[in-house]
Amino acid sequence: MNSPEALTMSIQLVTAAEGYGVQGRGPSIVADLVALAGVAIGALALARAKGRVGTGTGSGRTAAVVAMALGLTGMILAGVALAIADGGPGTGNGVVGSAFALALGLFGMVLGGRARARSRRTGLSADGLAG
Repeated sequence: MNSPEALTMSIQLVTAAEGYGVQGRGPSIVADLVALAGVAIGALALARAKGRVGTGTGSGRTAAVVAMALGLTGMILAGVALAIADGGPGTGNGVVGSAFALALGLFGMVLGGRARARSRRTGLSADGLAG
């Protein structure tokens, strides 16, 4: 395995693998995941505020605030990723992923805000008891 052919082949494999790295897409992937978590938590909080998910106590207010915070964090991370991206869409720098994270973050914030407003309208306190 110490032959020049093996060395040349390993150099070619390393060079080929470098083209598929996520270094440029890393910040946008993180922004996507954070914003997606905000959407998921916001959807659960909205379902709880509507009375569809009855597991546990509480009106979903805490989950609504967490969804709004995750949505905002995802949007901020996406903005930073867009600011540091070198090229445009299709260059592999995460521009499209960052734009998607902006939309997901906004959607998570809207879901969290609707869940918070709905839980406030029902008159439930944080522990799920009326009053």
